[in-house]
Amino acid sequence: MNEEARPIGDVLDGLGIEATLDETSGELVAGAVVLLKVIDTDGDVRLSMAYSDGLGWIERAGMLRIAESMESGTSRLAGEGP
Repeated sequence: MNEEARPIGDVLDGLGIEATLDETSGELVAGAVVLLKVIDTDGDVRLSMAYSDGLGWIERAGMLRIAESMESGTSRLAGEGP
């Protein structure tokens, strides 16, 4: 197996992945966690995770948990009822 870490910006661009940022209010991306579905030449599927430098494990875990809640539709804003 010939695995090598490399930048994946071109891969994400090729998939058409976009994010909504409000640059007029000064929003900046401070970190990212990327979950990838990878298919090899034999058709075997695996998941791979990549994240930006500077994110600690607690930030990565928190971002994944929030993403799970957002995806399942169970996320609520702080202060909203039970």
